[in-house]
Amino acid sequence: MAADSGEQALARLRQLPVLGICGCSGAGKTTLIEALLPLLLARGLRVAVVKHDAHNVRIDRPGKDSDRLFRAGADISLFGEERFCRWHRDEGGFADYLVRLCLRYDLVLVEGHARTAVPKVWLLGKGFGEPPPGRGEILAVFSRPGPQPGAMLAWIEEWLAGQARGGTPWGCVLIGGRSRRMGFPKHLIKEHGRTWLETTVARLAGVTEQVVLAGGGTVPASLADLARVPDVRGLAGPLAGILAVMRWQPDASWLVTACDQPDIHGHALQWLLDQRGPGTWAVLPDLEGRGRLEPLLAFYDSRCRNHLEALARASELRISRLAGRHGVRTPQPPAELHDAWRNVNTPDELKDRG
Repeated sequence: MAADSGEQALARLRQLPVLGICGCSGAGKTTLIEALLPLLLARGLRVAVVKHDAHNVRIDRPGKDSDRLFRAGADISLFGEERFCRWHRDEGGFADYLVRLCLRYDLVLVEGHARTAVPKVWLLGKGFGEPPPGRGEILAVFSRPGPQPGAMLAWIEEWLAGQARGGTPWGCVLIGGRSRRMGFPKHLIKEHGRTWLETTVARLAGVTEQVVLAGGGTVPASLADLARVPDVRGLAGPLAGILAVMRWQPDASWLVTACDQPDIHGHALQWLLDQRGPGTWAVLPDLEGRGRLEPLLAFYDSRCRNHLEALARASELRISRLAGRHGVRTPQPPAELHDAWRNVNTPDELKDRG
């Protein structure tokens, strides 16, 4: 079972922003990373650097309270102007650790240990014309003199963009609202021979890995085989359904919509997918550019779960409160796509559609 988990973690790493910076001794790995960091941070990215195969590292003095408690068996966290964690080895392997880091960072750089099973770039040291054999998946090779930070930065930006847009998200349709203004379940309204829910699922299915229904309520027989996830208890509104599916599949990113948005179309879905990029944790469209965000027909990366959990802990149900948090983008869609975000909530609005 542990071996299977490790293999799954390695496969997952290939889809995540994890990059090894490797090379022979003296190739300039640390110097290059040191030069890259301010350039990456200036682009708004959160970056972690992992020094693999570290040993005999002295970061806590023997006899200090924190060292005594660590040696007594506890994992230690020091919280203040600087924060430091020191923990004993857990059951997970190195790949599992890197996957967990990616839930908090936009880019994870692994320095050294050339045999680490992550995609990597290789810095050629003096006297080397090519990387040694048996060093795993090498995506690019940079030669001395250099490499110049600018060239490496351009390569990383292009690679990160591909990582951000390479995976296929899952689709989620929120159902089961009270439909008090409409007077009957909106997702079962029929147009052109099928329900709104069936139409929405079909359109999402064209651009997602799998479509899931979040919430309760009766569904058409044609959708009986779809996975269904109940809302998070104690929460209400869209947050209850979005957080439910993200807890259910924590590694997935999501295109989320509601059952009362019957005019969703492929162009709007593709526009949403095109907004993904390095450091993007969520795309909440602002139709008019006035700060009124759309939490449905929106994109949520797996990392956005951290923000949503924070809202839940604060009993804050308004997803628009994510504005300004790291990785949350609020672009304005082209005017010709705005109809895809239209809600139909009342009998009069339904009649106007006719």
